[in-house]
Amino acid sequence: MHYMATKTESRLQMNRATAVVPPPPQRFTLDEWYRSNRFKYRCSEAQQQLADRLLAESDRVYVLTAESAEANKKEVDHRLDEKLEDIKFRKDELLRVRKEVLLEVDALCVFKERLTDALFSVKKSALIICHKCLMARERRLGIDLVHDNVERELRQECEVIKGIENLLVCTTEQAHEQIRRLKATIYYMDKDLEDKENNLQIDRHNLTLKENSFNLSLYHGRTRLDPATISLREWVMQTNNNIVTASKEVNGARQMRNYIDTVLKQIVDDLSLQKKATDQAFQKRIEETRSAKIKLELQHSEIMRQANVMTRDLTRLEKGIAEKERYMALAHTRLGNRCQRPGLELTRDTVETCLVREVHDLRSTVCLLQQMFNEVQSSLRYLLKTQIQLEEDINIKANTLKIDEVECVTLRHAMDYHAY
Repeated sequence: MHYMATKTESRLQMNRATAVVPPPPQRFTLDEWYRSNRFKYRCSEAQQQLADRLLAESDRVYVLTAESAEANKKEVDHRLDEKLEDIKFRKDELLRVRKEVLLEVDALCVFKERLTDALFSVKKSALIICHKCLMARERRLGIDLVHDNVERELRQECEVIKGIENLLVCTTEQAHEQIRRLKATIYYMDKDLEDKENNLQIDRHNLTLKENSFNLSLYHGRTRLDPATISLREWVMQTNNNIVTASKEVNGARQMRNYIDTVLKQIVDDLSLQKKATDQAFQKRIEETRSAKIKLELQHSEIMRQANVMTRDLTRLEKGIAEKERYMALAHTRLGNRCQRPGLELTRDTVETCLVREVHDLRSTVCLLQQMFNEVQSSLRYLLKTQIQLEEDINIKANTLKIDEVECVTLRHAMDYHAY
């Protein structure tokens, strides 16, 4: 083992001595030296010629690319100017149409308020007044509680008011829907204007950028720098559609305002016509009731006068009967006294005949006076009964006049149909 190790170490030392000694350099001939120099000269000249051509080509390409880059930049700047002018023009058009839409919204809101005022006046004033009049006339008494022209006109007026109320509600809903559509148009126009304003800011900033501006950077991302998928025609059509839609809505709003104006004029005419008919029916009925009341009062006065006369006549008849009874008592007393005559003096002489005839006449007179007294008394009772009935009828008429002339007519003064 020791011998083998010694032998291996001796070989390693010999290999190290061999590796350290360099080989002798290669030797060339003189021709090879000349050829090598001529080859290097030609290569150098070729490289110089190639370098000259490359420099010339580089200068040409440099100038060409510089001119192309400058031309491309000028073309882009020109297109940016055109785009900015186009955006400004369309933005101005949108602003002009938007102003018209806003004015139309304000105008239509005013007309909607007119509808609301008319609806409130009709529903909360006129209809309630008509119902109050109908309820008040239910308090009429007796024969005056009739289905007259006033009641028919009042019910007709209620129907007219309800129909007009439905028309106003429907028209108000239509106006509200038109206002909503106008505001929706403004929303889309504002969105378009906002996008165009952002576009203006971006392109204006791009127009101010130069090739030597600060904060320029090269993009090394993977996402495309031209992600636009909307065509120029679609971009133009979007603004045009917004303008056309806004114009249509403005025309629709103007037609709606004309329709509202026509509706308001028509309802005022209808309500005024019906109110006039009802008021005329009230006046006619009030005149009829007042005339009937006056006639009843005249009859009442005449009956009272006759009752007073008959009362005095009854007193006079009672006095006459009492006087006749005194004459009867006188005649009876005389006959009784003459019955006391003695003997032949108890004769049927002319005095007795006159006394008997007087008694008979007095009895007939008393019976006639008593009959007349009974008839006058009976007639007086009927007169007093009629007087009471007339007083009741007069009170009924007075109550009717109070309801129609004082309550209803006063209430109806508050029904003011004006140009809403």
